[in-house]
Amino acid sequence: MSDHAVLHVKGRVLAGPDDVRDELWVVGGRVTYDRPAGAGDVRAVEGWALPGLVDAHCHVGLGAHGPVDADTAEKQALTDREAGALLIRDAGSPSDTRWVDDRDDLPKIIRAGRHIARTRRYIRGYAHEIEPADLVAYVGQEARRGDGWVKLVGDWIDRGVGDLAPCWPREAVEAGIAEAHRLGARVTAHCFAESSLRDLVESGIDCIEHATGLTPDLIPLFAERGVAIVPTLVNIATFPDLAAGGEKRYPHWSAHMRRLHERRYDTVRDAYDAGIPVYVGTDAGGSLPHGLVAAEVAELVTAGIPPVEALAATSWAARAWLGRPGLEEGAPADLVVYESDPRADVRVLAAPRRVVLNGLVVQ
Repeated sequence: MSDHAVLHVKGRVLAGPDDVRDELWVVGGRVTYDRPAGAGDVRAVEGWALPGLVDAHCHVGLGAHGPVDADTAEKQALTDREAGALLIRDAGSPSDTRWVDDRDDLPKIIRAGRHIARTRRYIRGYAHEIEPADLVAYVGQEARRGDGWVKLVGDWIDRGVGDLAPCWPREAVEAGIAEAHRLGARVTAHCFAESSLRDLVESGIDCIEHATGLTPDLIPLFAERGVAIVPTLVNIATFPDLAAGGEKRYPHWSAHMRRLHERRYDTVRDAYDAGIPVYVGTDAGGSLPHGLVAAEVAELVTAGIPPVEALAATSWAARAWLGRPGLEEGAPADLVVYESDPRADVRVLAAPRRVVLNGLVVQ
C-alpha cells in the first residue's frame, strides 16, 4: 500500500466492548471515523475489527539460555505480530531491542529493562544478579533504560530450604519500589509463591506476574491497592513437568509447584471476582514459543472470566492500563480483523483474517 493509500475497514469495528461502529478509515497511518474526501487509492478490509492485541508479559530478545541475536528476536516479534499481538510489554530482556522501534512492520514494545534478581536465584543469563544493598541502584538504572516499567524477581527456589522463598528483605523492596516511582516507573515482579506477595504489595508494587501464590487472605489486599496480575496461564501449564524434573532433588518444591498448578484457575477466578485487574500475558521467550496470545485469552475464559472481560484483558482494558490508545480518532491504526465476533467466541482470536500495523496491511 502506498503512502497515500487509504484503508477502509468495514463490517463491525469494536472500538470498545459495547462501542460497535460500522466502519473506520485509515489515512496517513491513523484511524478516522470521518470518510475522507476525494480518496483515490482505497483498499477495503471486511470483518470484525479489534485494537491490536496486547501481550503484557512477553520477552522479545530472550532465549532459553539468555539473549538471542537480532535475527532471532525479529522472528519472535513477527510470530507475535502474526498472532495479532501488536503491543508487547516486554517483562524483562537482556537484549537491546530498541532497533524494533524503527520498524513500522513490528509490534510496539514497552520495555521493563532487564530482570533484577538475587544472586544465584534465577535462570542463568537472564538477569542482573545482585544483593539487596545494590537494589536501589539497579532499579534506578533499569527505570532509566526501560519504558516506564521495572521488573524484579520476587521469589525463586532457595536451594538451602529446597522450596520457593522470597528473594528480597522488606526494607530493600520498599526502597527499590520508591526509587522506581520517584523516576516515574511502575514496578512488577515475578512471583510464584505465597510468601513474597505481602511485602511487595504493601511496599507499593504495581503488578505481579504469574501470581500463583495469591491466596484468599491476600486477595483483599491486592484489591484494595489496585495491584494488577498477569497470570500467564499458558506458562503455569508447564508446572507439572517442572515439578517432575525436580522431584528427586527438591521434593518440597515439586509438591509446592503441583499445588500452585492445581489451584491456578480458582486463583485467577477469585482474583477477578474480587475486582483485581487481570491482563493477558504469555511469558513467551525463554522456554515458551511466541504467538500464544489467543491461547492465553482462552485460558482466562476456562478459569471463569467472562469472554468479553477476557477479551478486554488483551485489548481495550490492557491498552488503557499501559497508556496506549485503541481505535480512537487519530490513534495509530493498529488493528486485527476477524471472521466473526470475538466477543461471542474468543477462539476466533487464533485465526486473524487481517493484521494492520501503523496503517499497513502486514498480513
